[in-house]
Amino acid sequence: MKKKNLFILALLLIFAACSDNKDPITPDPIPDGITLSPESLEDTGEATITFKAAKTSVLYGYTGDVYAHIGIVEGNDWLFVPAGWNENISKCKMTKEEDDVWSLSFSSSIRSWFGVTNGMPIRKIGIVFRSSDGAKQESDAFIPVTDNTFRPATVVSEAQPANTKEGINVINDATVTFVLYDKDTNGNHKEYAYVIGEFNDWKIDNNYQMKRDEATGCWWYTLTELDPQKEYAFQYYAGTKTDGNVRLADAYTEKVIDPEDTGISASTYPDLHPYPLSKTAGIISTFKIEQDTYNWQVSDYKIADKNNLVIYEMLFRDFTSTSDINGAMDKLDYLQALGVNAIELMPIQEFDGNDSWGYNPCFYFAMDKAYGTKDMYKTFIDECHRRDMVVILDVVYNHATGANPFAKLYWNSTANKTASNNPWFNVDAPHPYSVFHDFNHESPLVRAFVKRNLKFLLDEYNIDGFRFDLTKGFTQKKSTESTAGNYDQSRIDILKDYNATIKAANPDAIVILEHFAEEKEEKELAGDGMQLWRNLNNAYCQTGMGYKESSAFTGLTTQGTTMPSGGWVGYMESHDEERVSYKQITWGIDAVKNNPAIRMKQLEANASLFFTVPGPKMIWQFGELGYDVSIEENGRTGKKPVRWEYYDNPHRKGLYDTYRKLIELRTSVPRLFDTESAFIWKVGEGNWDNGRTLSLKTHDGKGLVVAANFKDVEITCTLTFPSIGTWYNYIDRSTLDIETTEQTIGVPANSYLIYTSFP
Repeated sequence: MKKKNLFILALLLIFAACSDNKDPITPDPIPDGITLSPESLEDTGEATITFKAAKTSVLYGYTGDVYAHIGIVEGNDWLFVPAGWNENISKCKMTKEEDDVWSLSFSSSIRSWFGVTNGMPIRKIGIVFRSSDGAKQESDAFIPVTDNTFRPATVVSEAQPANTKEGINVINDATVTFVLYDKDTNGNHKEYAYVIGEFNDWKIDNNYQMKRDEATGCWWYTLTELDPQKEYAFQYYAGTKTDGNVRLADAYTEKVIDPEDTGISASTYPDLHPYPLSKTAGIISTFKIEQDTYNWQVSDYKIADKNNLVIYEMLFRDFTSTSDINGAMDKLDYLQALGVNAIELMPIQEFDGNDSWGYNPCFYFAMDKAYGTKDMYKTFIDECHRRDMVVILDVVYNHATGANPFAKLYWNSTANKTASNNPWFNVDAPHPYSVFHDFNHESPLVRAFVKRNLKFLLDEYNIDGFRFDLTKGFTQKKSTESTAGNYDQSRIDILKDYNATIKAANPDAIVILEHFAEEKEEKELAGDGMQLWRNLNNAYCQTGMGYKESSAFTGLTTQGTTMPSGGWVGYMESHDEERVSYKQITWGIDAVKNNPAIRMKQLEANASLFFTVPGPKMIWQFGELGYDVSIEENGRTGKKPVRWEYYDNPHRKGLYDTYRKLIELRTSVPRLFDTESAFIWKVGEGNWDNGRTLSLKTHDGKGLVVAANFKDVEITCTLTFPSIGTWYNYIDRSTLDIETTEQTIGVPANSYLIYTSFP
């Protein structure tokens, strides 16, 4: 456990290729340069560790004080560490025996020296020898210990109580039953399991040893005499005498306590439950029998038209200076004025650390405290509904991090990945896109868990639907980058199964997939009522920069495809793509690159042929202000600067106003964009020189025409109006009398015209 570099090392190891097998713990060899007295250490005996620095050692010839950074190793955790990395305390100061030789003695016994009184086994010591200033340090050394103390009782086999399921089951106002599933792919399980927590001072006590139900594959324990008003923290402690132990939070907990939560401010999360640093390690789960009741102000919100959604993709972290729900709440007036009718929240389920995009999930029933409390999340959703805005959660079921309890339960520590006998995870993803640890969606355990979580989120948080991340990975079919998008019936069946669960809970729910597979597959998914992301970033970046090549917009619409109308959610930008405006200032033609007014007008022209196209649309936050910070700044997923001052810039405010007006057109005259309207557009590369055009006509005669010029010189454009008569410039409200349907009109450089047949 080498100080601040441990986290970076862990991340690197996640991706390391290694063998896939069950990983029994084998005794560590005594590292070179270390001698023990006695030669074999026991937890109840006195001992001395002696270190002799070799000539190649960084401590060879060192004449200053040497300290031991030391702890008891359990899995990947170091427990009962007497002092932090930069602390020099007398207990950890080593005695100099002679030049380049130092020793550390455990008086009384190893167990008493560390102060271990909670009954846990001691099987390994981790130690780093370092100089007093920490500048010189040896590599981590691990020393095996024979444990003479931990003696689990004989496991009691008994049926799991009726009407209980995996997780935390409230029986009455003083009783809870914990249920932990534990059966690997070979039908085996841990030798014992305990519940530890605040109710027993985190002791591994045989009075809290869990019972076993072989029929359900679960451990269970009923805890009584609880205070219904108190929030309790707890973990499971499971293992075998030969393979070691693991501390697990409950996978179904609705709130976790993490050692890293110290960075969360009191305004974001008041009265944060303190972490019991001297008692346990790893993430902790919580429960409270009488949970706080949230009184919904809008309890029966219904989605008006999912095919006419204008979605605002939001990352709480980068949306306001407070990086939390409080800040986002303050900006709902802004979003309401913009006119969006849906907010898609980037992942908010508990993720590793407190600074993330959220695509590194570890707990699915708990919302991440980095953004706020459970009630704050509900208040945000409630307030969105009051303003007639849908709330969609971005959910990540393709993979989970190693902190996930299912991953930790069957773990190959040698390869630092899930073990081959893990019933929830693949050792390696069969597809080429995964990160962290890949769920096996063919597993009944995974399928049941995901469906239970989907229903919980709909019922508990009153949300309106989901955007599923990386659904192309919901398969066990092996593929490469060139074949991953090929038609996959098993993947379709899995997604339809999840969709059925969602529809059963809320028939009006929205389901959006990040899929990017062949049209035949996307058509089948859309036919089941799901919608799919449609990425037109490259084309709109090209026009934004002023380039004709690869700039056709035709792929934005389902017109001319087998896809049902509304099946694609189109976007010019998303969190995964480079910002159009960043490309403008970096690679745009001179007229665009060097003139902020022209840049914003070019983006307005983009918007004129985006929002006027039938089908749901998505905006990536601050796209309406021409945000021009690269996706790669501070690392792709790193925190980005908040630029609310852009709103006060007249050119950027002009872009915002154009977005607002175009969104208002969509939402105030929705029949313009429904399936009965006649839609014609000419937006290919061949339409570059003479202007790109669009026309819409409703069954009752209302019409819309658009002409856009992405060149840096004025052009003459031929527009076909659906009818003669007076037409209205939608932006400046001037009028145009049309005597013949075909009209030649001048379109200024880097600009656009929009006309409607109604005022």
